[in-house]
Amino acid sequence: MYDLSSVLDFDALRDVRPGSNILLSGPAMSGKERLAYDILADGARNGDGAVVVSTSDGAATIVSDFRELVPEVEESQLGVVDCRGEGGSDNGSVDGAYVHQVSSPGDLTGIGIGITKALEGLHNSGREQGRLALVSLSTMLTYTDKKTVFKFCHVLSSRLDSAGYIGVFTIDSGAHDEQTLQVIKQAFDGLIEIRDAEGGGREGRVLGLAGEPTPWQDI
Repeated sequence: MYDLSSVLDFDALRDVRPGSNILLSGPAMSGKERLAYDILADGARNGDGAVVVSTSDGAATIVSDFRELVPEVEESQLGVVDCRGEGGSDNGSVDGAYVHQVSSPGDLTGIGIGITKALEGLHNSGREQGRLALVSLSTMLTYTDKKTVFKFCHVLSSRLDSAGYIGVFTIDSGAHDEQTLQVIKQAFDGLIEIRDAEGGGREGRVLGLAGEPTPWQDI
């Protein structure tokens, strides 16, 4: 089981089943991307593998930023799938991390292949468990439709389940209509919602991972 409560203090996050997919939903600038990276970093400090799927930042930036969060991260502990489609380094490695370049955030087949290779690379280096962060589904939804993204998330869930990993996927809740959000949510085992608090700061709650939805609380 995975304990994510050291990053977000919810009892519902203390025993997350391997293979679980969690959607991290909140408005723009609510810190959800940083939370996704913090969840990966927390596991990496304990020796877990980490896979980052990015539609915005390049592989070199991701590796550099991740090493600031986890200076002790070992070579071959981190995999990056760079989906910007802006070229850059070839598939291979950046500062010891597995890197896979994908032609576009809309190339879901290529992204799936990159994730599979990253998981295989980490498994071959002895990482029996780990965490994946995909940032973000909102960019993918600008390239393709919600049904295609739903199928992609569903297939990816099976791959993470086979690998014993957990996945955290971010989505900008203010960028999509309610129907789109409802379709995407159905592909996930659990949901972490973030909102701006009335008095300032942020609030969050957890749905779907352990019984009833948790109350909103400061995060």
